[in-house]
Amino acid sequence: MTTVSWVEIDEDDGFGIENLPYGVFSRPGEMPRVGVAIGAYVLDLAGLSSAGLVEDRHYFASGSLNAFMVAGRAAWHANRARLTELLTDAAHRAQVEPHLIPVADVEVLRPIEVADYVDFYSSEHHASNVGRIFRPEAEPLKPNWKRLPVGYHGRAGTVYPSGTPIVRPSGQRMTGVSEPEPSYGPSLRLDFEAEVGFVAGVPSVARRGVPTGAFRDHVFGFLLVNDWSARDLQAWESQPLGPFLSKSFATSISSWVVPVAALEHARVAPPVQDPEPLGYLRCDEPWGLDLRLEVLINGRRVSEPPFAEMYWTAPQQLAHATVNGAPLRTGDLFASGTVSGPERGQRGCLLELAWNGREPVELGDGTERTFLEDGDTVTIRAKAPGASGSVISLGEVVGTVFPALT
Repeated sequence: MTTVSWVEIDEDDGFGIENLPYGVFSRPGEMPRVGVAIGAYVLDLAGLSSAGLVEDRHYFASGSLNAFMVAGRAAWHANRARLTELLTDAAHRAQVEPHLIPVADVEVLRPIEVADYVDFYSSEHHASNVGRIFRPEAEPLKPNWKRLPVGYHGRAGTVYPSGTPIVRPSGQRMTGVSEPEPSYGPSLRLDFEAEVGFVAGVPSVARRGVPTGAFRDHVFGFLLVNDWSARDLQAWESQPLGPFLSKSFATSISSWVVPVAALEHARVAPPVQDPEPLGYLRCDEPWGLDLRLEVLINGRRVSEPPFAEMYWTAPQQLAHATVNGAPLRTGDLFASGTVSGPERGQRGCLLELAWNGREPVELGDGTERTFLEDGDTVTIRAKAPGASGSVISLGEVVGTVFPALT
């Protein structure tokens, strides 16, 4: 039976009682604090704590979720159960309503303090397309790709909240085969990457990996990621080690972190993994997630990537990232890598959508894109199925491209 809240909610928006995602907000003249999205409102958890309605060990009067995330799974579940009670039992309405604030009246901030950042490369469709673009005469996937979740360490200091302007980066680039030497200047091939990330709450012990079965004990929730990429800088600098300046200039994350518990009904079987993964990467339960992404450029939908198609799952990514003994820290962010499906309209970046500039994407207003232009706004959204036909929204991550400063 579906749980019903006394708060007026448009269930199609995906911020109903089955979701209850966490974020950080502020009002004019006030310090940031932790809140939960419910309908068109933010529920002020610091205010609820001051009123004695929820337990608070200084979790919520804070500018980030980190203090609450480190409290662990028992605290997360207890608070979720208490919020569900407060928002569904009409007897609590008079006490709770003063702490409901319209989202339109607040500024929503970056939800977490990022400790470390890892970006994976876990979509077989994306990796195969990239292989076909750059190595048309070779096998699309490298031999290691189906043996382990390929990834790289990014830059935590340039993980920005949704809405932060994205300044076009500059660097070394090879602008064409006719130019034997690199030049310096603004990237001419700026791209987005539609991704889904998860955030660690509970640290792990150094020198011991986190098994796939312990995923829920460490991971607080999921959010959306746009890992912006300068493809021309990337193609030149990635020989042989991989991306550096082409990725480190900006990564955008959405404002709301959806708890792992809210996505239980979205879990599905992932694609069959062949060859069978090594023991530390095996999962006893299905951890594919039926998330339906939507990518818009200047308000025009250009792609609908299906996250359920991802080859490597979040617990496998976490297990691999820690198997060498690297410990988790509260606030560690792990991104999936570009989410792409088998069809052209399911590709999660312009590199694939426009096939490295050879097949421009029409925006429906008479313009087309091969890569992003100054002034373009990219919006990534996602929804998932919840209990009893409800919808779970991961919100959106938005960024507008501004001209280079140099």
